[in-house]
Amino acid sequence: MELYTRYIYEKKWSKTTKEQALRIVQEEMPQTDAEGTLKYILEQLQKGKTLTLGECRFKMASCEGSLV
Repeated sequence: MELYTRYIYEKKWSKTTKEQALRIVQEEMPQTDAEGTLKYILEQLQKGKTLTLGECRFKMASCEGSLV
């Protein structure tokens, strides 16, 4: 599974590393525990959900490249 992000004003999903996702979480929610929040996001994405944090959306896609 691969992690993708998209800001609400963007039309295309971007492949994202966990390090980049952690930076996004820190920027969007500076008052929270970024690592704990990212862990929660990844757990929910494994269930097939799409999550929005601030202005950024997170989604998982299979290795074949189709977004779930």
